Parts: sequence; C-alpha cells; structure tokens
Amino acid sequence: MYAVFVTGGKQYRASKGDQLAVEKLPAAEGEEVEFTDVLLIGAGRNVTVGRPKVADGKVTARVLAQGRTDKVSVIKFKRRTTYKRMGTHRQSFTLVEITGITGGPKSGAAAE
Repeated sequence: MYAVFVTGGKQYRASKGDQLAVEKLPAAEGEEVEFTDVLLIGAGRNVTVGRPKVADGKVTARVLAQGRTDKVSVIKFKRRTTYKRMGTHRQSFTLVEITGITGGPKSGAAAE
C-alpha cells in the first residue's frame, strides 16, 4: 500500500517503512506526526484518488531526526558594475519513518 501526501508545499510518495526527509516540522525526535493532506492511496490495482484530498486518508509517521542539508553557495553578480554578493544557505529538514497509512481502498484489497 502506498500514498501520495502533501507537506511543506511538496508532494511525497510513501509506503509503510519508508524514510523520508521532509520540510522541517515542529516536532521532537520520537514524536508521532500525522499527514492528513492525502491526495492518493493505492493498493495494487485498487487506487483511490481524492478530489482534491482523500476524505478519510491519513499517513502517520515517527520523527527520527531533525537536521540540515549541506551548505550551498549563493552568489549574486552583475558585470561591469562592481556588484557581487556572496552567501550560503542550509535548508532544515525532518527525517520521518512512515508507520501507517489509513483510508483509501477497502481493507480486503491486496496490499503490496
């Protein structure tokens, strides 16, 4: 069984047991979080597509870690004007492990 859900303005496809790095969430390590903006839930050939969301769809996950990505250089430059600005950026993220998916196809459907 898999689901497509939205968090932090991005869409993620996940199955039970997957580990995902999502946009930073206000949760401590070890806490359970729920994603209720579920767009699609599928199990084999049975697929439930929301309009725009699946009514009773929910993805639960456990927070494994909070972290930051590698440093990225940011440069603004305009030629012939002695204009140059340099900086760096590190994006924060939350590492989660998917613990369950509810809703969508009936429980009697074949799960992958």
